[in-house]
Amino acid sequence: MAKIVAIVTDSHDHVAGGAPIFVESDKEKRESTAFLLEKILDAIAHDLKNGNYILVDHRAE
Repeated sequence: MAKIVAIVTDSHDHVAGGAPIFVESDKEKRESTAFLLEKILDAIAHDLKNGNYILVDHRAE
């Protein structure tokens, strides 16, 4: 089963807990942070097209 391992957002008001949340107000910085975390966490960044990225670990446990 896939697991959300991090969230990158433009506003803390758009998300709730459950995974580490990284807030970046600048679009380019948000994208850069998401792609860096993608490499660090060995996850896949998914752009939700609403200012949020979720990083998901799709590996089977």
